[in-house]
Amino acid sequence: MSSLVVIGGSDAGIMAALRAKEKDPQLKVCMLVADAFPNFSICGLPFYLSGEVSDWRHLAHRSLAEIQASGIDVHLNTKAVKIDADRHRVIGRQENAMEKEWVYDRLVIATGSESVRPGIVGLDLPHVFTLHTMEDSFRVKEFMDTYHPSRALIIGAGYIGLEMAESLRHHGMDVSMVEQLPAILPTIDANLAHKLRAYLEVKNVNIHTGVRVQAIERTAAGLLVHGDKNFQRTVDMVLAVVGVRPVSELAVNAGIALGKGKAIAVDRFMATNHEDIFAAGDCAETYHRLLDTATYLPLGTTAHKQGRIAGENAAGGHMKFEGSLGTQVVKVFDWVVARTGIREEEAKANGYDPFSIEITGWDHKVYYPGAKEITIRITGDKKTGQLLGASLLGHLDGAVAKRVDVLAMALYNRMTVENLLHVDLSYTPPLGSPWDVIQMAADEWLKGASLRLDHS
Repeated sequence: MSSLVVIGGSDAGIMAALRAKEKDPQLKVCMLVADAFPNFSICGLPFYLSGEVSDWRHLAHRSLAEIQASGIDVHLNTKAVKIDADRHRVIGRQENAMEKEWVYDRLVIATGSESVRPGIVGLDLPHVFTLHTMEDSFRVKEFMDTYHPSRALIIGAGYIGLEMAESLRHHGMDVSMVEQLPAILPTIDANLAHKLRAYLEVKNVNIHTGVRVQAIERTAAGLLVHGDKNFQRTVDMVLAVVGVRPVSELAVNAGIALGKGKAIAVDRFMATNHEDIFAAGDCAETYHRLLDTATYLPLGTTAHKQGRIAGENAAGGHMKFEGSLGTQVVKVFDWVVARTGIREEEAKANGYDPFSIEITGWDHKVYYPGAKEITIRITGDKKTGQLLGASLLGHLDGAVAKRVDVLAMALYNRMTVENLLHVDLSYTPPLGSPWDVIQMAADEWLKGASLRLDHS
């Protein structure tokens, strides 16, 4: 009987194990999980900490019993410490500190990512936290339940930072955010980021951009946070969420090649440079469908897809990963921000001749009650008319996620901006317009691009 060992039990690992077992029910599948939380939604941690998800157990996509019922041999609290690629062996250290060896015919590495720890003095002080694992969330929750902090500072204004700003405001805290870049949420267009910042400030989130935190010290009044440009703020807790990096040391030590962002290099079939070893998820690089090159985009959606493909191929299949577009969406209080594809500056750097247009329109016919504004910025290539990317911002009730998905589908199929005008989208006055706001933006792009061409 052939055997598959999967290292990691989060999105990519669980999908690899489940798909391999579906593909070949006779395959012996063993999964090594470094902690006690297989298949938990790390993306859900801010909502558990806000209280919107009342029980952390609800974050499990599947229970341990359900995973085991699929025929997967799960070893919790088992950290893989060595891969012997020549002998097809994995050595793991179990909870009792004993080491055990697993033999494999095929191996999937899905070790995920870990929080970036910036070089800040005092980052290891009590009441200073990162947030990337279930254990991280328990530490934050225990601190809040015990000490009832009233002042918090978040280092980093990306997706998790924004969600945690809302989460902590749910508890009535005074929240400050510090971002070293010029704008918050740097994956979206700067103008939309400016609008989002203004909205957050209305929600009493104090935002400081272009500031690098340098040190944290404990004082009688609390944690004193120092930054450049004379920034100082005294708070009760600090949350550092400045990004993630791939956990790839295990692969490196086994002689497996790395690629973009020091993630594990893989081909379109999720195979590494070592025969019989695949990698997927946040530890692996990603094929960018639009740019036709490898990149590093650690996203849950990508991890699920890559894991499924790695599992399929580890069980004898030949499935190809069709690529990522960096499609993302985040809820911030009552607003939703989304993006897909590439922005204008990225397009220029990759040889395109980009032009962008921004409009604000309504999510449905304005005569029907409850209409919400949506701002859309579309970027396309002037030479070919190809759609390159989009950023969107609007109310939670405005179906922003639906619209970014339409644009992602268009990007996936390499459509032009003009093609958007011909798509047969649904319409009824309470939910849309005969010409959806996406199509209105496309029409404005065509007008603007034509004018620029006429004057060039």
